[in-house]
Amino acid sequence: MSVSQSPSSSSEDSGPVATAQQSVERSGRSGDGIISMSPGVAPVTSRHWRDVFWLGIFVMHLILLGLVLGVLGLNRFRKQDRLNIDKYTAGFLENQAGLTEDYWPLYAVAGGVGTVIGWTWLLLLGSRATQMMKVSVHILTTYLAVISVLCFWGEQVFWGVAFAIGAGLQFLYVISVIDRLNFTMLVLQKAVKMVWNLPEVMRVACAFMIVMLLWLSLWSFGAAGVVASSMGDGGRWWLLVVFSVSLFWTGAVLCNTVHVIVSGMVFLVLIHGGREAVSMPPNPLLKSLRYAVTTSFGSICYGSLFTAAIRTLRWEIRGFRSKIGNNECLLCCVDFLFHLVETLVRFFNKYAYVQIAVYGKSFNHSARDAWELFQSTGVEALIAYDCSGAVLLMGTVMGGLITGTCAGVWTRIKYPDRVIMVCSTAMLMGMILVGLAMVVVESAVTSLYICYAEDPLLIHRWDADFFNQMSETLHQRLQHRSARAREVLTHSRLDDQIQESNGA
Repeated sequence: MSVSQSPSSSSEDSGPVATAQQSVERSGRSGDGIISMSPGVAPVTSRHWRDVFWLGIFVMHLILLGLVLGVLGLNRFRKQDRLNIDKYTAGFLENQAGLTEDYWPLYAVAGGVGTVIGWTWLLLLGSRATQMMKVSVHILTTYLAVISVLCFWGEQVFWGVAFAIGAGLQFLYVISVIDRLNFTMLVLQKAVKMVWNLPEVMRVACAFMIVMLLWLSLWSFGAAGVVASSMGDGGRWWLLVVFSVSLFWTGAVLCNTVHVIVSGMVFLVLIHGGREAVSMPPNPLLKSLRYAVTTSFGSICYGSLFTAAIRTLRWEIRGFRSKIGNNECLLCCVDFLFHLVETLVRFFNKYAYVQIAVYGKSFNHSARDAWELFQSTGVEALIAYDCSGAVLLMGTVMGGLITGTCAGVWTRIKYPDRVIMVCSTAMLMGMILVGLAMVVVESAVTSLYICYAEDPLLIHRWDADFFNQMSETLHQRLQHRSARAREVLTHSRLDDQIQESNGA
């Protein structure tokens, strides 16, 4: 189908609506709430377990890591070397040992601050979410710069340089996408409108934050035991890095589980014309939850390993690529990285979770189908222009920085030599807790794009003005791409002619 024209620009631009009407007429719903958007495709009545290998890996990782965290935390709880582990690390002894309960309250502060920020964001979702996202975009650079200065003041040169680089990259990224922020905020406002009318999905986010807090209580117990151990700083850092990678994966899995649940709900609401529609299947939230934590959970575990890192890298490369100018050598290198990341995005993208929620496919199958759908309809140009994911990530990072700062201030007062260790891990805790709140909006954004690509009339029926603005922006982006392609082709031909004339 074609969705590249705005319905208001000319009589020929009514193609998307007409095509969408035909698509809606042939779409159907099975008794299990699974949508069939293509003619001749039988409704799916059952789901199969997908990516079971990664489900097993994730569960085994949780069990083993939980045991290790419990042992390390217990070894220093109320008694030094309770389990007589220090004899195995005798070669690494450098610092005076402490107790787990010395540092565990510091992580409790981080968990509490992160939870309060996340729940506050959910409470303000309907009235102040847009303002909060704008603040995140414009204040994050300043906050990173201030932390960098504080790190240099505390003689933490490495972290000072790291935060300074982060502030510089954030500033360059915002400058490179400043012209896209108006459209991005429009998309985010509509996504907020959608989830605000689905209070049950916000209750799901709160429930998963509680689940995350339960795991964080064990994780921080073990991390506090590591910080209090008699190992040298090198050993401590290696263990904390391993634990942090595990926590990142676990947090990503919980966030993407919420992503699948919310995506399934939003898709059903759009496809049926409202949550109160007669055609809505019974208990849609419970069905989405059941699928997310059973048959589709392996796909969620698999995708959570890669999507966040690849998506962040793609944002940075796109922003940097747009500001290079005429430096052909640098442009060639960046183009190589850009095409490499674009290939990875084909198999690892956040839109796969909508396909997982609706159709129950494996992760790679879902990611490939979603990307092919966007490319065949031209909607990929609109997605590349939108920065909503980056804006939400900025809000998540801001929440993590505030959490880390609060924990760091108390740590500096009590244990000045452990500030960086506690701060960095507390920041990760805060990012995960705030991310669980942010993901409800991101899920709505991805569902809106999937629905627009599959059936534009679904968006037109839900919000006609938004549909017109999306179609107009898409039309402009496709024209822009065509103009750039013609410019590249013209330059290539001129270069060939110059070479031929020089050779003659």
